[in-house]
Amino acid sequence: MRPDCPHGPLPGARMTRIDPLSILMGLAFALMWSSAFTSARMIVLDAPPLYSLSLRFLLSGLIGVGIALALGQSWRLTPAQWWATGLFGLCQNALYLGLNFVAMQWIEASVAAIIASTLPLCVALAGWLLLGDRLRPVAIAGLVAGFAGVVVIMGARWGGGIDPLGLALCVLGVLALTVATLSLRGASSGGNVMMIVGLQMLIGAVILLPPAMAFETLQVTWTPRLVLAFLYTTLIPGLAATWVWFRLVGRIGMVRGAAFHFLNPFFGVAIAALLLSEGLGLGDLIGVAIIMAGILAVQLSKAAPEATEAAPPSPPSPRAGGG
Repeated sequence: MRPDCPHGPLPGARMTRIDPLSILMGLAFALMWSSAFTSARMIVLDAPPLYSLSLRFLLSGLIGVGIALALGQSWRLTPAQWWATGLFGLCQNALYLGLNFVAMQWIEASVAAIIASTLPLCVALAGWLLLGDRLRPVAIAGLVAGFAGVVVIMGARWGGGIDPLGLALCVLGVLALTVATLSLRGASSGGNVMMIVGLQMLIGAVILLPPAMAFETLQVTWTPRLVLAFLYTTLIPGLAATWVWFRLVGRIGMVRGAAFHFLNPFFGVAIAALLLSEGLGLGDLIGVAIIMAGILAVQLSKAAPEATEAAPPSPPSPRAGGG
């Protein structure tokens, strides 16, 4: 990164190695993203999920846009940024998080976190099957190992009565998040990062409100747990984690940034066990370890080619790369 460029690398630039600040940003993102499942589970125990999520997006979006305006950022996004921001707001916020919030009425936070943690595997697989990306043998082995880890965990949990509808909604959610991730490069270039974060939150709020009004009853059980969980998920996973993710991708690129997702299975299961006393068996630990190894293999196999890239493709061409 150029020393005279305080806001990160120039558009299209690539760093040759992960610097200490990037490592801290990646760890912070993984921790915040993983904690969102536990806070979401707390919310849906006392409030309707879609109403709660729509309100969260509204507040996060207004705060994000306000901060962006205070920083002098502009509403005038490029056409590629508007396209990617709208798609990201639809797929990540409305579909991925909406489906997960609904699902967590019936399944544990740790299950949702484990399924969502397969994002880098899904992105790599989609790039291979749909975009013609070449995968090295170690990446293919990582894909197989990662999904095998999910099977190990789900097999152990199935005997405990995991809800099939909740599981299906989480799977659909991670597929939507895969589409959102593929759209991220167009949104993360060209500046105005906080404005983009705020706008995609507002898009999610608008999209989720009609189904909330159609299918939910606005009945809330006010508890300290609900209030604290709602404030936390609005400000930390909702706003701070998204901002950190955009900045991380801008510093080190999509593939290296996504490598930090290999920590999400561990963080997600550990936080749920600590705060919600969710069960943690030997099968869970083995499956989490296999998933982490698979994700890491996929990302490390792609890190070297990306380091030699001169510039990313022109947006909105999708490329692989959070909750």
